Amino acid sequence: MEILSFLAWPFLACLLLILIHAYFGVHILARGIIFVDLALAQFIGIGIALSFLLGEEKSTLLSLVFALIGAFILSLSKRVARLVNIEAFIGVLYIFSVSAAILILDKTPHGLEEFKTILNGSIIWVTPREVFSTFLLYAAVGLLHFVLRKQFLALSYEGRGTMVLEFLFFSSFAMVLVKSVRMAGILQVFSFLVIPALIGRLYSLKPFAVLMIGWIVGVLITIAGLALSYKLDVPTAPVIVAGLALVFFALLAIKAVSQKKEQR
Repeated sequence: MEILSFLAWPFLACLLLILIHAYFGVHILARGIIFVDLALAQFIGIGIALSFLLGEEKSTLLSLVFALIGAFILSLSKRVARLVNIEAFIGVLYIFSVSAAILILDKTPHGLEEFKTILNGSIIWVTPREVFSTFLLYAAVGLLHFVLRKQFLALSYEGRGTMVLEFLFFSSFAMVLVKSVRMAGILQVFSFLVIPALIGRLYSLKPFAVLMIGWIVGVLITIAGLALSYKLDVPTAPVIVAGLALVFFALLAIKAVSQKKEQR
């Protein structure tokens, strides 16, 4: 009973993260901009790093400012893609964000520890208040995407839509990341975005089916990862990330073997 009461809030937080990020992952994979989450999350990390330097009471404001700037940059991705490879552009944005965060954190008293916090988060110590505020934000974003689902699907799968709609998509994504990165860290957020959706795409190309498979696998691995990290007293985020990756690799190998057998 002790483990259940201790892990209840971290599990609910992870559940919310999986639900929203796997959904965005379906869109991101369809767009072919796999590392956009990592780049945008790290760009928001500049704001978090600045808050360690200027005062943590400014953390939310600085994170939101960098989130909106990052969303605006990414809303131009289609125009950028006409000039350079979009994945290369996102890679440059990511390494710039990492470098900027390191330079800022170098001026803080506990730079290395604070950088690890941005990467790994502290999901195991999440509070009921944080879970509730996260639910409200994700629910608002989910409602927006439900109302505009046809337009957002057309953007991701057909490339049809205005720049205003693109900015709305990426700014809502950025708002989610502001909350997610502070709560769970960049590594776990990226894994929840990409890996469940990748696993779903091993078995279907239909968005709804991909999402359902991703949600189921993500929840099961999260339960196992939380329990294992608690039992072994190791950081939670790396355990969950490694678990998702290992399951993906195993399912990918099984899929490859089964396809070989079918071809014979």
